[in-house]
Amino acid sequence: MKLMIASDIHGSAYYAKQLLDAYEREQPDRLLLLGDLLYHGPRNDLPRDYAPKQVIEMLNPLSAKLLCVRGNCEAEVDQMVLSFPVLADYAWIEADGVRIFATHGHLYGEDNPPPLSKGDLLLCGHTHVPAVRSHGEWTYLNPGSVSIPKEGSAHGYMLLENGKLWHKSLDGTLLSTHSL
Repeated sequence: MKLMIASDIHGSAYYAKQLLDAYEREQPDRLLLLGDLLYHGPRNDLPRDYAPKQVIEMLNPLSAKLLCVRGNCEAEVDQMVLSFPVLADYAWIEADGVRIFATHGHLYGEDNPPPLSKGDLLLCGHTHVPAVRSHGEWTYLNPGSVSIPKEGSAHGYMLLENGKLWHKSLDGTLLSTHSL
């Protein structure tokens, strides 16, 4: 299974469009969104072309291909306008024999992981900083942010397929690769 992983769109129609262009280019089996889809939150400046209603219109047609977890900026009203589930705090996903604990990162994260087993992946957004770090038995992954990257990182996403991980910028530039 080819998973495309992204986080923290924060209502930016401009960057959501770029993400969906990348989605079309990459042709993944599923797009896994790690929360903070529509709102920018009180700690962030407004992202470029902040237009949550436009982001809703872009994401809803993909509902059959989307997997999503709740970010710290999601609210129950978001579920009223989105046609795919967005209010789960986490999801266990199995892809190509690898167990993935997907969450936004504000409840569980690299410093406070859930119970994980050998070979599991902990997949989080929230920090807006991309990362791939081994913790011995398990690996922490973060795709960074689609719209508000931090610490000089690129607007980006990750792809996971057959034990390989690619981190790319929204224009498709390869930033790093890893074998898991």
